[in-house]
Amino acid sequence: MRTLVIGDIHGGLRGLIQLFERAKVSHNDILIFVGDYVDGWSESAQVIQYLIELSKTNECIFIKGNHDVWCEDWLRTGQGEPVWLAHGGQETVESYEGFSEADKKQHLYFFDDMQLYHIDNENRLFIHAGFTSMHGVEREYNFRNFYFDRTLWEMALTMDSRIQKDSELYPHRLKHYSEIYIGHTPTINFYKDVPMNAVNVWNVDTGAAFTGKLSAVDLDTKQVFQSDRLQDLYPDELGRNKP
Repeated sequence: MRTLVIGDIHGGLRGLIQLFERAKVSHNDILIFVGDYVDGWSESAQVIQYLIELSKTNECIFIKGNHDVWCEDWLRTGQGEPVWLAHGGQETVESYEGFSEADKKQHLYFFDDMQLYHIDNENRLFIHAGFTSMHGVEREYNFRNFYFDRTLWEMALTMDSRIQKDSELYPHRLKHYSEIYIGHTPTINFYKDVPMNAVNVWNVDTGAAFTGKLSAVDLDTKQVFQSDRLQDLYPDELGRNKP
């Protein structure tokens, strides 16, 4: 039995299916998703339906991302925020054509049930973006940081790797967890198309929404699995609005 953590999907169902085929995902695998299932490529609604069915056969943990918050609001109210519609939301709205009101209500419940973060038995934290409290996620003063914060990753990237965890110089934010897994900030921003590790933080968003691939990491072995570049799987959609 493996535990795999999967990066931001952004409506790329073809990439998700290909990734699972290459990773040889079985019903015994535990799957942890770090959020942003929608907005970007054309199959956002289909991704959500696929994940709902997947949760019936696998133990799955779904973390909520900022794009999921926007989509959930639209499903609840029928009104999409302009910033969301301009950053992949319009493609998500279009993907729901042909879905019944009952289907949309089921998807709304799915979004509503997502966790803002998860801590496993190995004291590993899974969160979409980050947090700012030096006391850990349980003491975070603004829950929006869970799906918008980028300072956690920025701090990890700039840390001197020679600083040990028992040092007074080691950031208190990072001391609470054995490892932290995030998405939200594409690694292709740093010219990497594979998951990145800085101190005890792992970033598994490898830019599937843009020119990158969809990635999964085996938590125990750190083996990486990847799809093709999503733009190669959706060649007719280049130039569309992206998150």
